[in-house]
Amino acid sequence: MRFIITNSMNKNHYAIIMAGGVGSRFWPVSTWAFPKQFHDMLGTGQTLLQRTYQRLASFIPKENILISTNEIYKNLVKTQLAGITEENLVLEPSMRNTAPCILYATMKIQKRNPNAVFIVAPSDHWIEQEDEFQDNVKNCFTLCEQQDILMTLGIKPTFPNTGYGYIQYDKADSKPSKKVLQFTEKPDYERAKQFLSEGNYLWNAGIFIWHTQSVLRAFERFQPQLYALFKQGESAYNTPQEWEFIRDNYGKAENISVDYAIMEPSDNIYVYPVGFDWNDLGTWGSLHEKLAKDSNNNAVVNALTLFKNASDNIIRTDTNKVVIVDGIEHYIIVDTASVLMIYPKEKEQSIKELLKEVKEKFGNNLS
Repeated sequence: MRFIITNSMNKNHYAIIMAGGVGSRFWPVSTWAFPKQFHDMLGTGQTLLQRTYQRLASFIPKENILISTNEIYKNLVKTQLAGITEENLVLEPSMRNTAPCILYATMKIQKRNPNAVFIVAPSDHWIEQEDEFQDNVKNCFTLCEQQDILMTLGIKPTFPNTGYGYIQYDKADSKPSKKVLQFTEKPDYERAKQFLSEGNYLWNAGIFIWHTQSVLRAFERFQPQLYALFKQGESAYNTPQEWEFIRDNYGKAENISVDYAIMEPSDNIYVYPVGFDWNDLGTWGSLHEKLAKDSNNNAVVNALTLFKNASDNIIRTDTNKVVIVDGIEHYIIVDTASVLMIYPKEKEQSIKELLKEVKEKFGNNLS
């Protein structure tokens, strides 16, 4: 008797990993030349991009996982993801925000497989309970195959965070996926507290699940110029002529986020409240939350440390450098080959502005 072993992965399931950002709030580790998604920020032996790829490849065929990034990071991606094919690299010749690169990648997928459903996932997020993540995404895939809807994942808020956007959903919707009423930008603290008390707001994780046909309809309706621009290249996608078209035309695309381009104006948006722990790892403080800490709440990546009268600090060095800290509380201490930064945690949102000052005084080579 012959047994046929079949791959349980669904060939219609795809992913786009967004790996083009600079992550300037993680300066001086994250730089323009070497952004945070290509670093082992958590000290686990894997970069954030590698971890995201592995998480998705556990239930999506590797040949169906596309990486969207700037062309200058092409070699970094190929080095970190062994076996990634040229066809699965969605390279941007210039930075134009998320809508153009997502539309471009969607058209590549649509040409390969008109029945595809896919997840758009940032490359640099922290996710625990990966089995739960997988189940949530698969449920959304099924919903998007059955209905003409655009889905996003929503995180149940645990405190009034002012660093995330929020999604308000219809309280009366008893189904697992909820009709979205509105998206809200990062609120102030009082408004965030109000959102939590109302009980029908979720953190916006920036993770989307769509059917190619549904999202292309949305682009055609709400962004006709952008849609027409990339539609012109349809015959070139997934062929040797693709890069020539993109190189010559990508810069003509409007600089616009996918949220503004299609999510906010669409009326068929649904949010799926998820059950896994999530962190966008957007700041040194959020990284501190997820790292192992000593009895005084100090977190360390790579360094060999001796703490005296020190608490609630995060220390990161490039190598096993010995770091002695005495009498310091609530600080970010980061040592790279060219920069030593000792900076208050409470001012972490100002690191972008700090970087501008550094560039003005010392030049762009440190950014």
